[in-house]
Amino acid sequence: MKSNPFIHFIREVHGKFQTSVFGTAQGGQNSQQIAFLRQLQREMKAEEVMSVPLEEFSAVVFDIETTGFFPEQGNEIISIGAVKVKGSEMLEDERFYTLVRHENGLPDEISTLTGITEAELERAPALEEALIQFFKFVKGDTLVAHHSAHEKKFMQHASWKHFRAPFKHRIVDTSFLQRIAEPHTDFVRLEDLCEHRSIPVTDRHHALGDAIMTAKLWCGYIEDVKKEGCRNLRDIYERIAAG
Repeated sequence: MKSNPFIHFIREVHGKFQTSVFGTAQGGQNSQQIAFLRQLQREMKAEEVMSVPLEEFSAVVFDIETTGFFPEQGNEIISIGAVKVKGSEMLEDERFYTLVRHENGLPDEISTLTGITEAELERAPALEEALIQFFKFVKGDTLVAHHSAHEKKFMQHASWKHFRAPFKHRIVDTSFLQRIAEPHTDFVRLEDLCEHRSIPVTDRHHALGDAIMTAKLWCGYIEDVKKEGCRNLRDIYERIAAG
């Protein structure tokens, strides 16, 4: 049975932070990084995103490229891309992108799909270093992703593997807004939705390119759900829960 992303979101929003966001960092992390992670936890605990007006709602829209679909089977994150949004505006200059050094070989089909080469990954930072930089970019903001189960699964696995703690950032799925703005559409793939919404499809399967397209999709949906009477995330989730 497919899990309900709305239920997962509500549990995360109302759940208690029983442990540090990242727990005790492993040997490679220095005291400055640990201090940052503790400050991040405080910011996340203080934030109340559900009642923020949509026109003021700040988020980081992100995407990852991976070597497969199953982190528990050794598939890895090889790039992370993100862009910030506020309300229905994408902040063009607030971007993040990094390649990630991997532990296993890069499959030829993934290299062809993403354009990433083995040589580029050999020069890239390790995943724990890339995650620290990503979290510094995100700070306490809510994350947004397109059909986010893939991103969430890999981020949860990486957070536990490298920091021995659960991944606690909230991730809002674009499909939640789609269900309100366009309840009769059944598009799933990012490129199909972008074409449907007259958003140019560029740099597909590049983490930053996909994040930018997702951000444009998100910004359009923010305007649409506001017209449907949604003032904040609480209204969005109540509308979804009501069916």
